[in-house]
Order: sequence, then C-alpha cells, then structure tokens
Amino acid sequence: MKKELIERFRQQYIQSPPEGITSKDVQDMDDDDLMDMDYFLHDDYDLEDDLGEEGFYIF
Repeated sequence: MKKELIERFRQQYIQSPPEGITSKDVQDMDDDDLMDMDYFLHDDYDLEDDLGEEGFYIF
C-alpha cells in the first residue's frame, strides 16, 4: 500500500512539480524525501493559531 501511494505521489509531482523543483528532482528523490515533501506541501498547521492574535508571548 505504501509503495502504491509513493508512486502515485511521484507521478503527480512529476507531471506538476512544486515551485522550485523540477520533474527530474522528483524522479531522483528517495521515497522518504518524497513523502516529506508531500507532507510539508499539505501541512495545515497554522503557527498564528497557536500564538494568538498578537503573536507570541514572553513571560
């Protein structure tokens, strides 16, 4: 299952690579790097939500 997912991501990013990365870069990536890239491209973590409206606090 994991190999199938990795190949699906690889084909997706070869056809439409993220900004700053070429299709050749995607082809040469190892599986872990490809999964990391996908994670960070789709990370919904919003730092501002955790910091509050005014930013971070120093006590």
